Amino acid sequence: MARVRYIGAEPVTVPELGSKTIQPDEVLEVPDARFEGYLCQPQTWESVEEPRADLPAPKKMTTVAKAATSKEG
Repeated sequence: MARVRYIGAEPVTVPELGSKTIQPDEVLEVPDARFEGYLCQPQTWESVEEPRADLPAPKKMTTVAKAATSKEG
């Protein structure tokens, strides 16, 4: 998992993380697939640790479901 730091001035609640309240300057882990979603908000988040390049990209559920459906037929 990647890590980001919240650089805002006031605590915020992040629904994506189970509605956890994040304090200013707090570092937290975020799913690798969502890392860019945080970094596209440079006034709010900064990178601490990028996703590991040696890990395969997460597979989408729709891809797996389609593969299972095509095997059945």
